[in-house]
Amino acid sequence: QVQLVESGGGLVQPGGSLRLSCAASGSIVNINAMGWYRQAPGKEREWVASAISGGITNYADSVKGRFTVSRDNAKNTVYLQMNSLKPEDTAVYYCNANIRGRITLAYDYWGQGTQVTVSS
Repeated sequence: QVQLVESGGGLVQPGGSLRLSCAASGSIVNINAMGWYRQAPGKEREWVASAISGGITNYADSVKGRFTVSRDNAKNTVYLQMNSLKPEDTAVYYCNANIRGRITLAYDYWGQGTQVTVSS
């Protein structure tokens, strides 16, 4: 019954900015962590950034200093602020969350993905 809904993807020029959002809904007891992955055409899915409970954040080296991940716990939402975007950032971005439900142990859920295209 847990669902992740992503929004904010689109087309942006190199050097531009974009903000992705991912809201979790359903019978949620606790969200241990939320984060973002991306997958470019012909490539494997790679980890981008994570926000762990307690305010801890981590970033892949390729986006460090340009992307910022944050959580709004009251809204069960994670954001990815992407600045100084490069063509190589073009990918489908997926929201991921480790969530415990009322009658289930914690495991990972995934959003359906949102397309980010960086091109002039």
